[in-house]
Amino acid sequence: MKELKSILQLYETYKNSGANAAIAQVVRLEESSYRREGARMLIFDNGTFIGGISGGCLEGDTLKRSKIAILKEEASLITYDTSKDDENQIGVGLGCNGVIDVLINPIHSESNLIQTLQNIVNQRKSHVLVTLSASTHPAFPLGTTFYYDVEKGRLEGCSDALLNKCFLEDIAIVLEKGKSKIVHHSFEVGAITAFIELIPAQFHLAIYGDNYDIYPMLDMAKVLDWEVSLVGNIQKIEKEKLLGIRQLFQKELPERPSIDDRTAVVLMAHDFKTDVNNLKILLDSPAGYIGLLGPKKRYDKILAEFKEEGIALTPFDLQRIHAPAGLEIGANSPEEIAASIFTEILSVFSGTTGGKLRTKKGPIHERE
Repeated sequence: MKELKSILQLYETYKNSGANAAIAQVVRLEESSYRREGARMLIFDNGTFIGGISGGCLEGDTLKRSKIAILKEEASLITYDTSKDDENQIGVGLGCNGVIDVLINPIHSESNLIQTLQNIVNQRKSHVLVTLSASTHPAFPLGTTFYYDVEKGRLEGCSDALLNKCFLEDIAIVLEKGKSKIVHHSFEVGAITAFIELIPAQFHLAIYGDNYDIYPMLDMAKVLDWEVSLVGNIQKIEKEKLLGIRQLFQKELPERPSIDDRTAVVLMAHDFKTDVNNLKILLDSPAGYIGLLGPKKRYDKILAEFKEEGIALTPFDLQRIHAPAGLEIGANSPEEIAASIFTEILSVFSGTTGGKLRTKKGPIHERE
C-alpha cells in the first residue's frame, strides 16, 4: 500500500506540469524475481519515476519503453527473460533469474486507473483488480482494468455478461485462497489473459501502552505504512510521536480501537493487571496477532489466573497469542525488540515460521 500511496503522491505533484505518464506493472512471473506480481512504478515522459518492478535491473529499459507507449497512447506488454545466458537480454547476471511480464499502461484522459488506485488507498479493506495482460477481445483491449468491490460483490466496468461471469468465478477463488492469480478465457469474439490481483487491507497495529519503548514501535509502523491505534495515557506521550497515529484512546475511557483479522495487538503496559484485563477483552476480537511483553513465566501466571477464573483459551487463542512477543534474534534495546516483534507479526500474517532463508527448502515465495 505504501508504494501505491507514493505513486499517487508523485502523480498529483506532476499531473499539471504537462508531462505525460504511464504505470508499469509486473503481471506475470516465472521462477525468481526481486519483486512479485503487482509491483508497480509510475513513469513520466520527462524521466521522473517512482516505485519499482525489479531490484534495479529492468527499470532503465522499462523507462525507455514507457516513453514509447506514452507517445503511442497504447498499452504494451514486455517480456524480460533473465533466466538465459543471452548477453543481449536485459537483466542477465543481475540476480533476477526469471521470466517477467511487465505491462505498461499509459495514463490518458479516459483512463480510470489513477482514480481506482486512489479509491483503494482511501478505503481500508480488501480490493481486487482485474487487469488484461493480453487480449484479442474487440471491446476490451490490452491494459483494461476492472475493479471488484468486495463488499458489494460487483465487478465494475465489465459490460460483457459472459466475461463478467467468468471473472466473478475467478475472483471467488482468489478471495477464498487469499492469493492473486492469472487466468485465461477464450470466447467466440476473442481471448483474454488477466491478472487478478488481490490487494489486502493495510495492516493495523494496536498498541496498548504509553512507556518510552512504544516509540520505536511507532517509528517502525510509520516506515512500513501500517495504520496505528494507541491506547494509553495520551498526555504522557511525546506530542511529536503522536503525529500520524489515526486513532488515540485514553486508557481510562471505555472507547477502544476497532479490530479486525488484519490487526496486530501488542500489550506493553508493563503492568500485570492492565495487560490481563486488556487480554480478556481482546479474546473476543478477531485480531490475528496478540503479543505480550515480558518473560514466559509472566504469561504462565496469566494462564494460571485465567484457569482460576474459568476462562478457557480456544485453539485459535493459543495460536494467535505470542508471549513473549517477538522472534529470537538476541534483541535487547527497545529498537531491537521492536524489530523482533514486527518480524514475528509479518511471519504470522504471511503464514511462515520466520526461519532463515538460507535453510529454507524450495523457493522463497510460493509458486503455482
